[in-house]
Amino acid sequence: MTWKVELIPEAHADFKRLDGSVKKKILKQLVKLEKNPDYGNPLGNKAGINLEGYFKLYADDKRIRIIYEKIDNIIKIIAIDKREDLEVYRIALKRILSMNQD
Repeated sequence: MTWKVELIPEAHADFKRLDGSVKKKILKQLVKLEKNPDYGNPLGNKAGINLEGYFKLYADDKRIRIIYEKIDNIIKIIAIDKREDLEVYRIALKRILSMNQD
C-alpha cells in the first residue's frame, strides 16, 4: 500500500513558520513516514490530553514533534511544533476536536 502525507491547513501554517534548516529536517521525516507509516510512536492519554489513536514523530534532535493520524492510506499531519510544556499536544487536541465538530 502506498501512503500519502497530507498536512491540515493549520499544520501547513506551523510548517511555514519554521526556520529553513528545521523545515529540511521535517521534510526528511515526512518522507520516511510516507515509506513507513509506523515510523512514529503511538500517543496515549497524558496529563489530561487524550491523543489515543494518534502518533508522534520527532524532528530536529527531538526538539520538534509532528503529530499525525493514519486514515486508510493517508497520513494526516495535525500539528508541528516544539514540545515545550506539552503545548504541541494541546494544540493537536484542540485541532482534532475542531475537525470532529465540522
